[in-house]
Amino acid sequence: MNLPEVQVKKILYATDLSENARYAFAYAVSLANLYNAGITMIHVLPEVPALLDQTVIGYISEESWQKIKSAQMDDAKEALIGKKREHLAIKEALHQFSEDVKQQQQAGDGFTTDDIIVRRGNPVEEIIKSAAEHNCDLIVMGTHGHGTLEDVMLGSTARRVIRRSKVPVLVVRLP
Repeated sequence: MNLPEVQVKKILYATDLSENARYAFAYAVSLANLYNAGITMIHVLPEVPALLDQTVIGYISEESWQKIKSAQMDDAKEALIGKKREHLAIKEALHQFSEDVKQQQQAGDGFTTDDIIVRRGNPVEEIIKSAAEHNCDLIVMGTHGHGTLEDVMLGSTARRVIRRSKVPVLVVRLP
């Protein structure tokens, strides 16, 4: 039986900025070095859930809530084009983190950071969309696991990315 040749040229590293996500980055870097692949980093700021919409409307008018959400959307749009500090701070922190890891690598080893993406939306949707937009061959992300029940189940974001991704997903647990 002939096995297909595995080509990994672009890795999408999804981070929620947690300790587990930093641990998963070690795997992304190791694979990038092994395959001479570039890494694209993504962090997604989640949208307001529908349940929160219904709860808040119980306290304030729907019109007031829509105005607040609209203002937040404008802020998000400004952030994505580089006018707001929150998104820039996250993007800069990820860039600095990437550079620090590169400096810790042995001479000759060095991955390339292709892009750093900070978006607002549904994390699963944005991860899947970014993997397609950047023609990624692999998604690397962390998951939680702190007890018996958690050992059986993956994090909900990781689980949904695995189900929907058209490319392989490496899910890394915090030891």
